[in-house]
Amino acid sequence: MQYGICNLSIVPLRNEPTDTSELVSQVLYGDIFKILEQRKNWSKIRIAFDSYEGWVDNKQYFEINENQYKSLHKETPKLSLDLVEFIQDNNEQLYPILLGSSLNGISLLNHKYDGDFIKKKRTKENLIQTAFLYLNTPYLWGGKTPFGIDCSGFTQMVYKLNGYKLLRDASQQAVQGEALSFIEESEPGDLAFFDNNEGAIIHVGLIMKDNYIIHAHGKVRIDRLDHSGIYNVDTNTHTHKLRVIKKVI
Repeated sequence: MQYGICNLSIVPLRNEPTDTSELVSQVLYGDIFKILEQRKNWSKIRIAFDSYEGWVDNKQYFEINENQYKSLHKETPKLSLDLVEFIQDNNEQLYPILLGSSLNGISLLNHKYDGDFIKKKRTKENLIQTAFLYLNTPYLWGGKTPFGIDCSGFTQMVYKLNGYKLLRDASQQAVQGEALSFIEESEPGDLAFFDNNEGAIIHVGLIMKDNYIIHAHGKVRIDRLDHSGIYNVDTNTHTHKLRVIKKVI
């Protein structure tokens, strides 16, 4: 088995080994992963944090050995806290990194960083404050950054920045935690899931107080939440049908 670490700010994770394939997620600076299959130009990887799989360009990561991978995987995540920061290599070249990038492997990559970071779990009350950092971020299928994010990438990153682990897709996150019977039982930071006409979970958002929800739909936005689902305050219509509310923390 081979292993790697992302040494660039944002690397696309694709469904197939080609630049024109669907973006299924993103690999952020410092993310470590197993290399499941390596071809001439592409590698299929499994990200350590959430076991998500996809293809990355071989030019966009740095290979590490098994001991380095295991050591980093055991460490408490150390994550950057600024929307945009910079790391510096031995040649004093700057590399931009974004909110939620992992700094655990920085010495292994011979990089330097002197910005803000978090390395501990924070209380559930901090989740919504973190979510506001992404407010008005444009929706991007597969995105995980303040420059483009999807609904489950948004909830995953908000939880990650507070020391908690969510899986990558909304349908995967929906199996985590404890189901609540009513919106009234929920607390800010709980997750609300929404389904389509076939009953498949297709959307997720973070519940706020007073029956509001923050979620990624066109952009990261705040709408009303009722027993039917999400009520868009701009169009005065329901946009998503509520399926279940889950308490993960």
